[in-house]
Amino acid sequence: MTRHPSNTEGTERHNPRPLAALDPHGLLELSHTLFSCAEQSEIVRLAMRHVSALGPYRAEAGYLATGDGFSRVPGHDEGAPAVDDARMEELGEADGSVSLPERSWTWAFGLRGAGGLLGYILVSSHSGPDEQEHFLLSTLVGLTSAALSLTATLAAQHESARELSRLRTERDTALRQLDTMRSELHLQRTVHETLARVAARGGGEDSITQALYELTGLSALVEDRFGNLRSWAGPDRPDPYPVRSSTYQEEMLRQVAHEAGPVRVKDRLIALARPRGDVLGVLAIEDPEATADEHTVFALDHAQRSLAQELMHMRELTEVELRLRRQLIDDLLEGTDVPSAYTRAEAVGHDLQRTHYVVVVHWPGNAADDSFSRAVEQATATTATRPLITRRGDRVVLLTEARPNDDAVHAALAHELGTPDGAIGVSTRCESPDGVPRCYQEALRALEVRQNSRQRSGTTFFDDLGLYRILGPGNDLRELEGFVREWLGRLIDYDAGHDTELVETLSRYFDCGGNYDDAAAALTVHRSTLRYRLQRIREISDRDLADVDTRLNLQVATRVWKIILGGRR
Repeated sequence: MTRHPSNTEGTERHNPRPLAALDPHGLLELSHTLFSCAEQSEIVRLAMRHVSALGPYRAEAGYLATGDGFSRVPGHDEGAPAVDDARMEELGEADGSVSLPERSWTWAFGLRGAGGLLGYILVSSHSGPDEQEHFLLSTLVGLTSAALSLTATLAAQHESARELSRLRTERDTALRQLDTMRSELHLQRTVHETLARVAARGGGEDSITQALYELTGLSALVEDRFGNLRSWAGPDRPDPYPVRSSTYQEEMLRQVAHEAGPVRVKDRLIALARPRGDVLGVLAIEDPEATADEHTVFALDHAQRSLAQELMHMRELTEVELRLRRQLIDDLLEGTDVPSAYTRAEAVGHDLQRTHYVVVVHWPGNAADDSFSRAVEQATATTATRPLITRRGDRVVLLTEARPNDDAVHAALAHELGTPDGAIGVSTRCESPDGVPRCYQEALRALEVRQNSRQRSGTTFFDDLGLYRILGPGNDLRELEGFVREWLGRLIDYDAGHDTELVETLSRYFDCGGNYDDAAAALTVHRSTLRYRLQRIREISDRDLADVDTRLNLQVATRVWKIILGGRR
């Protein structure tokens, strides 16, 4: 069949049939309205209102299926007889007759979709519908069911879309959290590995601050509890390092100690190393721009733990070393075998092969505790080896290589302790460990002489005691010989080498009270010969016979030489 072009194509149709003729019951127009509704209750209400357009019918009620049964749709015509909602449950999702007063025929039309029963529309009439009327009612119910199904489908799609969007949001959030956690774990692992390497290499404050600087990019430092700098890593190190007042330092420590982790104090983040409650040190990072984040705080907190372990280990080693050193000097003061002393001294890093001095310090009003011992040790610190130190009663005893420099130690201690009212006794040279007990007695003797003199504070050297060296208790023949050798040694050696009698001349001179004539007569020599000998004595001994103390020491020395030592050369 061939289609020929019409000469009326593209022109308006004439006399179109009106819509009312095509759709006398308005079902097509209603379907457009039903399928445009988004609310299921509104769809049911529209369908109920259209029931009366199909014939002598009345929509008594509308229901929508819910999870708990059926929910009546509000908005049906007023004056409808009461419907027993419980009767709807008895239908068992099937269409069926419902009994209503004053109604000859009432039927529950089920609204169904692909998922099952969606609801009901109750239609009543004075008589049952014929075939055509039943077809129209069924068509209305079908259109309503389709519109409800479409709305349910669209709602489900929207819900699925919202759920999908929510799941995607949760997924993205979870992925971001996972990335953050992965990043945090990586940073934490980096901190752990870095500090573990520091510990494996022996630790140390410098290594910890350097590691913290590399981890955070911020300058790191360690101070002692008094605010003194011990280690710095990074740029902009202050020079000189600022000194804080003790009041400010204690307040800062108290403030930080009250918090659980690192605390910001001005331009610093500060953490305290206090493994057993005692503050052993302060670890801090310089953060003037306040750029520190959680990673920085984490690194600082873990570095503080490493520092606390390091400082605790150092304290324990120091305490063990201090105990061993005290035991060593205590045994040396009492007397111990030389080989054992050398071995023990080497174990604590002290060289007993060198010359030593024994120093005894007493400061009235200051108990010989650890703080006093530290003050004495600091005051006697020199470039020499660290001294051995112990306590004896209310005195501190040191065995040191360096002979104290006149009153320098006393002045340093007076400044440290706040009072000059203290005394120090210093022994002669000690050449071997077995001479330590003797030198200890010498230092005690020097201290005793100082404390019983008119000027009770200061430093006294046993070498300078002169006659007082042999006037105290406990002096034996060896001490007397030492005194004689100190004052007459040169003259005795000269007499032995030149067969002269200078010591005897000096002894007779003193015995005669320094009278030239009497002394010359006692020696059976001429007065000029006596003058010559006395001049030679001055030259050889390098002593001033006109000095009162020198004359006294020389006179006592000649008496000891002549009476106690029997004039032995």
